[in-house]
Amino acid sequence: REQSNIIMVNLATKIGKSLSRLPAFPATVHKVTSLIHDPDSSLSELVDVIRLDQAITANILRMCNAAYFGLRRKVDNVHDAVMYLGRQHIERAVLAAGCSRFFKDTPGYESEGKSLWEHAVGSALLSQILAKKILKCENSQLFTAALLHDIGKVILGEFVSEKYFEIRSTMSARSCSFLEAEEEILGANHAVVGKVITASWDFPIIIQQAIAFHHRPDLCPETESPMPWLIHLADQGCLMMGIGIGADGLSYHGLDEAMSRYGFAHKDLEDAASLLIIELNNARELVL
Repeated sequence: REQSNIIMVNLATKIGKSLSRLPAFPATVHKVTSLIHDPDSSLSELVDVIRLDQAITANILRMCNAAYFGLRRKVDNVHDAVMYLGRQHIERAVLAAGCSRFFKDTPGYESEGKSLWEHAVGSALLSQILAKKILKCENSQLFTAALLHDIGKVILGEFVSEKYFEIRSTMSARSCSFLEAEEEILGANHAVVGKVITASWDFPIIIQQAIAFHHRPDLCPETESPMPWLIHLADQGCLMMGIGIGADGLSYHGLDEAMSRYGFAHKDLEDAASLLIIELNNARELVL
């Protein structure tokens, strides 16, 4: 037992060091989000903030000219991009441009960075389709949380790779989920690590909580919030469609509970998936 405890402490130390090396989240994204939700902010203020980040500016202009946003003329400057896209779409474009840089290959989960990012974008888009169906409105915080729900895999990937066979053996021996085996063998799971990352990036607590409990929304202390439930549905829906499926695949529990909570039938999930296919085909340019 003592040796096991030493191994766990060493793992925790290594995970902590990996977290400390993660780059800061782009300040531009936080500033843009704040301005977008400030009714007194002006278009010129948004433009001035976005211009500060050359990478985000370049990606926004590329995205603006993609089929996803459906603009009728070529956009070649930030001012026109903000004007034509509107606040909701510019927030999504800035968020996608800012987040994509963090998604890299995660060997333990057998996911390439592009595949992980495609799953993130798919989950974010599906979360909005589900929100319109269930809550009768879209939700920008839900979109953000869904986009970042697996960000913890970026950190844990190398450690999952080292302990992969132990994790699989634990799942088989105990009939538990990948998340539970991950927690037992590594002392942490990717959902909780995702919360730690977004906390260090100063995201609102509601987003942190939604990420931390996206596999077990029933355990979320914010029991009234629909966000972890909707992200769970969106995540599992994308995995069922084969969007960004990795080593953990569908090795999770609770989909039926999430669906019954909102009176959601399998036909409803199929209809939402059909809408997602259309949106994702148009949104390929968001998968950088």
